[in-house]
Amino acid sequence: MTTLIGNTQAQAALAAAMESGALHHAWLLAGPEGVGKASFARQAALRMLAEAAEPQALKPGWDVPESSQAAHLFAAGSHPDYRELVRLPKDADKPEQGLARSIPIAQVRSLIASFTTKPSLSQRRVVVIDSIDEVERPGAANALLKVLEEPPQGTIFLLISHAPGRLLPTIRSRCRLLRFDPLAAADVAAVLRAELPDATAIEIEALVRAGEGSPGRALGFAGLDLAALEADMVTIADRGDASNAIRSRLAKLLGAKAAQPRYEAFLERAPSFIAERARPLNGERLRTALDAYQSARELAASALGLSLDAGATVFEMSGLIARLSSRA
Repeated sequence: MTTLIGNTQAQAALAAAMESGALHHAWLLAGPEGVGKASFARQAALRMLAEAAEPQALKPGWDVPESSQAAHLFAAGSHPDYRELVRLPKDADKPEQGLARSIPIAQVRSLIASFTTKPSLSQRRVVVIDSIDEVERPGAANALLKVLEEPPQGTIFLLISHAPGRLLPTIRSRCRLLRFDPLAAADVAAVLRAELPDATAIEIEALVRAGEGSPGRALGFAGLDLAALEADMVTIADRGDASNAIRSRLAKLLGAKAAQPRYEAFLERAPSFIAERARPLNGERLRTALDAYQSARELAASALGLSLDAGATVFEMSGLIARLSSRA
């Protein structure tokens, strides 16, 4: 059972539409990445299918009993009235090579072909697209638009978008908007404690800060001992590291090939760390911090793409953090 945390207004808006009996056929779940849009879409899809097939077995809310047919089929990935469009592996035989860059027109056509038959267990079918941002343009997006303009009877579309402004205006205009916002720190912590029951309180606190309102982003740092990296960044920012001892140790630690995941986490976290420390500053120290933030963003963006030396990059990034110190 999925525990839905945060964004209660979006949840309430869709629940009200479902209860009204006049549910719009297409919904755009829009907001930052990692704030629970996909989790909610899948739970809502399950609830819609269960309500259509066995409403008498349901209590108010989003939960669906695990004993229900809909929940059993959904968990097994075999519900005949549920479709999901996501990016597929580049090579089905070698999934470790990663996912395709987009959702191609072939996948959209396969989805459309499934609409030639009626839903199996009720009069409702639900389609989740995660994410609509990744549907290939123009071909696949235009093919999907035609379906949204003339939707199959009983079909509900839940479209997930991290950047709705980049979508075709015609797609946006066919959808009702559900806005998802970053979660409060307490809500992010609740998600993390549920997903990482063995994590220490210190690690949870570090992950919450790194997540910036996104549990998904925070979970991306899990298992990388982010708390230790943050402690070093705090020390550098406070004391300046005049002897270069901390930044040299970090460069050696994160420069090793085996440390690649922690190195990438450091690069991703450092600019936002600088931004956080800059907020209470003013005057010349604020200008210095903002310059350091801009340089940190540029360094982080180029480091992996240009395959810069990891140790040297960490040393340079640590130097940018050191500019925050009044002793620098």
